[in-house]
Amino acid sequence: MKSGTLRKEHAGQAVVLNGWVQKQRDFGELVFVDLRDRSGICQVVVDRARGASEELLAAAKEMRSEFVVRVEGTIVQRADSQKNPKLPTGDIEVVAMSIAILNRADTPPFMIEDDTDAAEELRLQYRYLDMRRPSLARNLVLRHKMLTATRNYFDRNGFIEIETPILTKSTPEGARDYLVPSRVHKGTFYALPQSPQIFKQLCMVAGLERYFQIARCFRDEDLRRDRQPEFTQIDVEASFIDEEFIYSMTEGLLAEIFPLADIPAKPPFPRMKWQEAMDRYGIDRPDTRFGMELIDITSVARGISIFESAQTIRAIVVPNGASFSRKRIDDLTEEAKKLGASGLAWVKFNAERNSSIKKFLYETTFDALRNALSANENDLALIVAGKQTVVWDVLASLRLRVAKDEKMIPAETWHFLWVTDFPLFEWDEETQRYFARHHPFTSPAIGHLDLVETDPGNTLARAYDVVLNGLELGGGSIRINQPEAQKKMFRALGISDDDAQTRFGFLLEAFRYGAPPHGGIALGVDRIAMLMARAESLRDVIAFPKTARAQDLMCDAPGDVDQKQLDELGIAVKHDSSS
Repeated sequence: MKSGTLRKEHAGQAVVLNGWVQKQRDFGELVFVDLRDRSGICQVVVDRARGASEELLAAAKEMRSEFVVRVEGTIVQRADSQKNPKLPTGDIEVVAMSIAILNRADTPPFMIEDDTDAAEELRLQYRYLDMRRPSLARNLVLRHKMLTATRNYFDRNGFIEIETPILTKSTPEGARDYLVPSRVHKGTFYALPQSPQIFKQLCMVAGLERYFQIARCFRDEDLRRDRQPEFTQIDVEASFIDEEFIYSMTEGLLAEIFPLADIPAKPPFPRMKWQEAMDRYGIDRPDTRFGMELIDITSVARGISIFESAQTIRAIVVPNGASFSRKRIDDLTEEAKKLGASGLAWVKFNAERNSSIKKFLYETTFDALRNALSANENDLALIVAGKQTVVWDVLASLRLRVAKDEKMIPAETWHFLWVTDFPLFEWDEETQRYFARHHPFTSPAIGHLDLVETDPGNTLARAYDVVLNGLELGGGSIRINQPEAQKKMFRALGISDDDAQTRFGFLLEAFRYGAPPHGGIALGVDRIAMLMARAESLRDVIAFPKTARAQDLMCDAPGDVDQKQLDELGIAVKHDSSS
């Protein structure tokens, strides 16, 4: 039996426990030891009054935090006055009959407990100690259970797990590749896969029909709370299917794994088109647990002189926000400017009718704004004008910030959502060209193939994302499976036929031999585990994560290599002159 599994119904049973000492409390003839293993903590008692020998008492007194020990004893029920309601094992204790110290331990650099105040950098440096904390251990066990359920689910539904290469070819399109130099073929490089995209499509060409993989993926990009340089995804592909198959199969999986964390997931999930998501929430992964949606007031506000040249004018209404202080509104204004807005206009719908644009507002204009916004007494309107994409970004961010600050987001509420009908392309201002919003193998919407080259800005995709509480769980698409359609897509992205052949020739060649219609989805394991564990960061559900600068503080990676290794690879290191 394990320490954390003992309950009052086990009273009277003999038990052997192995684990680490969480805490020792010495009262002379009576010693208490909190023993911890992966399952949790239980109290061990060494008591002269209950037959403990001098030798046993001496062993208990010697124990210190993080000593590795074996305890043999009997489970007994505690008296009501001695029960510990804070522990699942608080109804019982183990009366020790023998103790063996298997290994001693130095004093750890931080306390091994959930409420530690140790800096994250220190805990990452000693990650093997951090993983002894019960909460982190529980998260890793939950992740394991989720992946086990995932494999069982796909096996029941006729999918086969197929491993695809880790050392592959660089096909840059999107995030940067991690490159691996070849010793045998000097001057050439493998790339670590950003996803198994091409290989899973080749599995469909191969006639394997239903594929899945718990796949490791790598992207050399700037990091944040919900992003790591190496990550894991549930990768899925199937042939002779359409979007409805993917929706149903994905919903079935999520309905099976989320209840492992007491989170209900009841299909079918609501669906929302991309354009609606952007218009209502300013973001393509909207958090629908609360209101405060974006409202288009362009037609009403266009007459206000400072807004005359704006492409669009939109606002959010903060319930009872008229009480916001000037400093608080100034902070929101600074955030709006950092996100690209020229400023943030505000209107308080109270008796004073205060506003940052008061001198531009006639009485009738004020009333028209109030009607357009359906604002109530003491509400606050936050208004952003300008380019549509900037207005969306700014108001989406302000909406979430205000909702968190005002505690408008209900706890333990879970809103699943499909976002569909994405644009196939997105325009990049810096390079003045179109990029694939998902990837270049995404099929245009039915009837939109001819628009790919003639009107890319209005071409929709057969693409979809599944979202939970404002976080994207995963995304996918129905794929292009015909060579000419794929070449047309490449040309729209500025990839010539020759360049396409160089980068993706093996895929285009495969398409010549009868590629079935196919599609799939990739779900982020780390992000799903983070949500299931109610964790704040991906690092809380990954055994050995990287920092925000893509460093492993425990093993000091990335690190230098010796000159012999570089010579074998034919590589010379160019040092940064500024360092």
